[in-house]
Amino acid sequence: MLTGSKTTFKVRQMLPDIKERMLSQSGVTARSRDMFGLRCLPGECVLQRALMVRKKLTAREGRGWMSGTLFCTHFRVAFVPQDAPKPDDNTDPVLLGDHDVALASIEKVVVVGPNRTKLVSPNSSLKFTPEELLLYCRDMRVICFLFDRLTPDAQVLEITYTIAKTYQPLKPGSVLSFQNAALGSVEMKQFLSNRRRDAHMNWFESASDWEQELERCGATTWRVSSVNDRFEMSTSLSRFIVVPQKVLDTELKKSFAHFNEGRIPRWCWRHPRGSDLLRMSSFQNNIYHEKDDIRNLEMVLFGCQSSLCVVVELGDELPSPADIQLAHSRMRTLCLGDLSTSVSVPDDKWLSTLESTHWLDHIRLCLRKASEVACLLRSGHLTVALQEPEDRDMGCVVSSLVQVMSDPHYRSQHGFQSLVQKEWVMAGHRFYSRNNYHRDNDKEEAPVFLLFLDCVWQLWFQFPSRFQLTADFLLALHDSIHLPLFSTFLANCQRERCKRSQNLGQSYTPVNGWRDALQPDSSSDPSDPPLPPVWDWALQYGAERRACFTQPVPPTPPLQPLLNGNLNTKPDAHRPADSAPGSVFLLSRGSFTCPANLPPWRSSASGVYKKSHRRAPSTENVPGLERLLKAWSLTATFGPQGPADAYEPLLPLLLGPCMGLWRECYLRGALHAQAFSHPVSSNHLHPVERLAQEVQQLKDKLAQLSPGTDLDPPTVTPEPRRTDANLNQNTNNATFLFSASKPRSVGRAAPPPTSVSRAPPPSSTPAPRPGGKDLGGSNKHTFLFGHSSDGRSDSRYHPLPNAKLPKSNGSSLAS
Repeated sequence: MLTGSKTTFKVRQMLPDIKERMLSQSGVTARSRDMFGLRCLPGECVLQRALMVRKKLTAREGRGWMSGTLFCTHFRVAFVPQDAPKPDDNTDPVLLGDHDVALASIEKVVVVGPNRTKLVSPNSSLKFTPEELLLYCRDMRVICFLFDRLTPDAQVLEITYTIAKTYQPLKPGSVLSFQNAALGSVEMKQFLSNRRRDAHMNWFESASDWEQELERCGATTWRVSSVNDRFEMSTSLSRFIVVPQKVLDTELKKSFAHFNEGRIPRWCWRHPRGSDLLRMSSFQNNIYHEKDDIRNLEMVLFGCQSSLCVVVELGDELPSPADIQLAHSRMRTLCLGDLSTSVSVPDDKWLSTLESTHWLDHIRLCLRKASEVACLLRSGHLTVALQEPEDRDMGCVVSSLVQVMSDPHYRSQHGFQSLVQKEWVMAGHRFYSRNNYHRDNDKEEAPVFLLFLDCVWQLWFQFPSRFQLTADFLLALHDSIHLPLFSTFLANCQRERCKRSQNLGQSYTPVNGWRDALQPDSSSDPSDPPLPPVWDWALQYGAERRACFTQPVPPTPPLQPLLNGNLNTKPDAHRPADSAPGSVFLLSRGSFTCPANLPPWRSSASGVYKKSHRRAPSTENVPGLERLLKAWSLTATFGPQGPADAYEPLLPLLLGPCMGLWRECYLRGALHAQAFSHPVSSNHLHPVERLAQEVQQLKDKLAQLSPGTDLDPPTVTPEPRRTDANLNQNTNNATFLFSASKPRSVGRAAPPPTSVSRAPPPSSTPAPRPGGKDLGGSNKHTFLFGHSSDGRSDSRYHPLPNAKLPKSNGSSLAS
């Protein structure tokens, strides 16, 4: 009996492990796995798990280490902390937890062992037991896990191999298998089909949605046309476009062939002061143009009331998709280092390397062009048409930035989501090709939308009190684009989305009556999982994280009446009765021209382009437009004096010190990537913190060299960052990686290392004045650390008038 009791006791001890293996082989669902602390999605099964694993926390999460259990499923790598509450089955499922990472967003798997680092591929083998596991993500994150000494070696090796073989970086069918693993179960399909769309935002999928936008903007002289309801006029445009009321659909059909991909001039937005914003592609030069076509096009260009049209050429000044892709790749290499050599950029060359990526230059060009267009729209009753060769990349960027600058509605969360739906999703931006989820077409890949998000972050960084959305919302949207689960980013146009969802719809014509707008797509598989929109944030984040997406802002005051807003005060005084509606000017490279052959109409069949029958009576409007750009340039140079009302455009400061680096996005994984050997104890200082400690000791030595100089005046307190003014006004080309307004505590427990430090010499960094105002200089500099945590002003931000800096480098002083 005693022996039997011992055997029974051992069997009971082994039951959890036996049950774990059986459940892993059978693919159990969520409600059967609560005993392990992980709530799986319906149909999701755990492939492998490892006990006693610690996760490296970021600065946002409080730093240090968190103990828990690491899981790998068909869909994600999940980490469950030890003190995590028991999952509730009655709540709606969330795709990713706070400490989870999707397999499709993993780019590289790196393990760190005793004095070695190895990049793990699906076919690689390890000859050592990993001590750390690093997951490099496509959204610039680096997730670090540390295996405890008590963790069995078999679990460490198995979960490492499982993650490396499951995330499948280059397999063509990996995206579809990833979608099926997350959304393919019957329970998830039923759950998604019952989800309701957000009624607070405009989806721009129906004619009533566009009419609602026209009513909101007060564009009473425009109408919604269904001429492209069957996508016969243009396959890349949406089913509904906005055109002037006096242009009939029969006349409008003749204009599609004169533009690339049939993307005719169409209305996007109306400024509260009477100007209209249009978008169009380049002209087709090999098409014969009739006089009726000329008249119809001019009626669209000039809208219904304006006598002046400015065509803004975007192809010459803004970066190409290839330039954007190259700059973003260089930015990733700079922030995450080179895995082949495990060598990062030295601190004294970091800023010059950042400048050589040209990523901030591209952002500056986009903001400058958007500011020019916003000033033109603010000036008076005119039409501004954005022209791009294909009108599917930079046209989306500039038009969206103009509306964010000029319309407070689009600076709210729901308004911004509606803006992306209108100017990106429905306008035919090639999300599927630019994101390159299948990794099968590298030539088309370009993060154009990520460039736009960075531009919006620059506006938020300079005018945070004018935005209802926050940087957390922009970061969540940035990360979501790397997750191939949402219908918003998995198509190149509305036509492709309708085919996948088999959204037939109906349209009415006097001849055929009601009929289906689209035929069912035989290539689509009805068993494919339904893809939710990215705006269903409850599928990705909990209520606590979603609450950080918005902040309170004062209500928008009513629009004041416009006085002398029209540049051309008497547009019809000297115009002949039989002439065209008005004059067309071209804005290119910051100057206006009045070409005689714009648009390039051909008046005869001889094949020679001649001057248009419409000639501008004079160029008296050009000096007025030039004055607008000069006034804008002065504002951008010397700083805004404060907006007169809520509808004044937010003109950003584009000088070097004012363009910040989105460190919450790009630098959140840099420390993990460039320091492979992490400390075991959370009390041990990070290499960057040790560098800060060396700087503190250098300051103390300088204080000893200059006894009469008070390096820490107790009466001076750090000035908080102003919300709507210039942060650092100077004329040099500098970049602020860490703002001085956020305090950062610097540990002083451990002694400084005796090895050679990469800290730059103190003489290479000019000391700006307190409060973030810099006098300017010729040297490039950066602020790597903020004020000290004790509330006193740090001496790094004050000049040292009597101190003599030694000529030796920082490492000799530290020793």
